[in-house]
Amino acid sequence: MNLTNKVALVTGGASGIGRAIAVCLADAGATVAVADLNRDGAQETVATIGGRASLHEVDLTDPGSILALRDAVIAAHGLPDVIVNAAGWDRVEPFMANDDALWTSLVSVNFLGPVRLSHAFLQAVLAEGRTAKVVNIASDAGRVGSTGETVYSGTKGGIIAFTKSLAREMARHQINVNCVCPGPTDTPLFATLPEKIRTGLVKAIPFRRLGTPEEVADAVLFFASDRARFVTGQVLSVSGGLTMAG
Repeated sequence: MNLTNKVALVTGGASGIGRAIAVCLADAGATVAVADLNRDGAQETVATIGGRASLHEVDLTDPGSILALRDAVIAAHGLPDVIVNAAGWDRVEPFMANDDALWTSLVSVNFLGPVRLSHAFLQAVLAEGRTAKVVNIASDAGRVGSTGETVYSGTKGGIIAFTKSLAREMARHQINVNCVCPGPTDTPLFATLPEKIRTGLVKAIPFRRLGTPEEVADAVLFFASDRARFVTGQVLSVSGGLTMAG
């Protein structure tokens, strides 16, 4: 799958799944704009990729910051051919222990962030009569729910529905919009969970192991490539069989 002469934007590119996606797309030949609030982590990703990557600091809770990101990426590389909404965060705790600040932050980053970013970039893509491929990173928690991640699951379920609806609206413009849902994956975020929860999740996975960020990135690469030119509005789980949803 060759992305030579393509430009890809990856949010959440400072670590974990986002970093793996950025590196994977670059290895396939793309020029990659790495965007994250964590400037140091994003710089490490850019250094790993080398000359075909650029660093962009963005706060996905701030609409103005998203518009500034759009303008900076277009100025540096032109319109992106691939837009990957990989940024997200979570805090695992019982729903009744949540507070409003947590809910607001989860919705702002995990749901409204991709919504605002997709709108900003697609506005520019449509204005030029161009096509693009949008890949949203949700979670299998958004498909089947997850104890201790109730509002997080809600935001990821929202991303799944957003993906399908946006795909319908963008189809007449030949713009593909798809979604990848990781299951438990070996990331810095997963490492913060209590050991009992981590052990239980691994036991529940039919493959009896965590996924790797690189395995999630491979699914994104498929959706970003011409191999998926007639695929849109789809949701692909990368979970070792933990969820077998149709």
